[in-house]
Amino acid sequence: MADSGYKFLINGEWRKTSKKEDIKNPYNNETVAHVYFAEGRDLEDAVISSQKAFDITRKLPAYKRAEILKNIAKGLEQRKEELAKTITLEAGKPITDSSTEVSRAINTFQIASEEAKRIEGEVIPLDLLPGSEGKLGIVRRFPIGPILGITPFNFPLNLVSHKVAPAIASGNTIILKPAPKTPVTALLLGEIISESGLPAGGLNIVPCSNTMAEKLVADERIKKLSFTGSAAIGLKLKTMAGMKKITLELGGNAGAIIHSDVDIDFAAKRCVIGAFSFAGQICISVQRIYAQKDIYNAFLDKFLANIKNLKAGDPMDESTNIGPMIDEKAGMKTEEWLKEAVADGAKILTGGKRNGNFFEPTVLTNTKPSMKVCGQEVFAPLVAVEQYERFEDAVSMVNNSIYGLQAGIFTRDIKNIFYAYNELEVGGVIVNDIPTYRADHMPYGGVKMSGFGREGVRYAMEEMTELRLLAINPQG
Repeated sequence: MADSGYKFLINGEWRKTSKKEDIKNPYNNETVAHVYFAEGRDLEDAVISSQKAFDITRKLPAYKRAEILKNIAKGLEQRKEELAKTITLEAGKPITDSSTEVSRAINTFQIASEEAKRIEGEVIPLDLLPGSEGKLGIVRRFPIGPILGITPFNFPLNLVSHKVAPAIASGNTIILKPAPKTPVTALLLGEIISESGLPAGGLNIVPCSNTMAEKLVADERIKKLSFTGSAAIGLKLKTMAGMKKITLELGGNAGAIIHSDVDIDFAAKRCVIGAFSFAGQICISVQRIYAQKDIYNAFLDKFLANIKNLKAGDPMDESTNIGPMIDEKAGMKTEEWLKEAVADGAKILTGGKRNGNFFEPTVLTNTKPSMKVCGQEVFAPLVAVEQYERFEDAVSMVNNSIYGLQAGIFTRDIKNIFYAYNELEVGGVIVNDIPTYRADHMPYGGVKMSGFGREGVRYAMEEMTELRLLAINPQG
């Protein structure tokens, strides 16, 4: 994978500058690639070319947009192994999870290819008042123009795909700023898209500093910001964005409820996956578990036993379950929050130690909502397990959070299911599975500090288009 330097993409051309960054492997800190970073003039060219390309993309027929997206899916399939390896090398994600991510990205573009054919409108009667006899309205969705997509490190391909695919499907252009720690995967996607038939400038990929990206956020020529990342940065960008449309996916501290009427073995196995996949660096990672008091001890025993079977190590090894965190700084922050929680009365049931970029799968109990490990987004292989008496109490515990992305509930009681659906303050309620579950065509997003707007291809396309009314008086 090492290279003299990965160039960035503007208006169909690959560019380099005097600014070149080393991309490090989180597992061993080796340099795996060099990437050129865009500077001021490059970003200006990206905006101009994105505007010019929009004059073409907004007029592309549905079949052509669908064909382009299908070509991208084929290109991803052909380079599947290379992409998975790249994700693992620059993000530290276990190779089996990286392979799954590539498969999901292929699916995301396949879904977008189909949705490109289904941007529908409606005809509405307007004759609801005297004077409007015979009049009718036609409502259609129209693309809005250049979109800025800013993506995080944890899904460097599929979260990029969730911005790029719906933008293409809806006739927009997009400027992509990938995460500075994982830009190579996005640049490989750019190579594939360059061969797909998308007009030059339809996609620009600009690895750059956060300061440079902020200039794009404030640029009035950009019509939408789609950001996935931390709440603090998302709120800062929101204040800069002016009147442009915004989608913010800002993470969370997802809760799972384990009621007394479920298969405890199944719930325990799923919660281990939800809490510790990719070292907990997933915005819907299970961070808080609430088990009903009658089954609390039984669940906890099985949960802890399953954790012992996890293997930490080289993420390129297919038997590895737990890889490194993205960098040592992330591990040190987790270590600090854990020490604070223990000093405040939390009890460590397993784990708790850091070794460089690795952090042991950690389970806490006797926690308080005020602790950072519960109240903030820990983004690490750390989970708190507590007990409750009534199902309603557990719902209140999950809601006692500044975040509200997704929640998982394990119960067979239909009353509990609909109580949770009606009362949980989240964007999605997952029944008999972990909140970490996501299918790429479903609406995905949150409430409260988890942001607003929805991804999931069709729903993202709605966010990237505007309704326009045509009111007709056929008797005129």
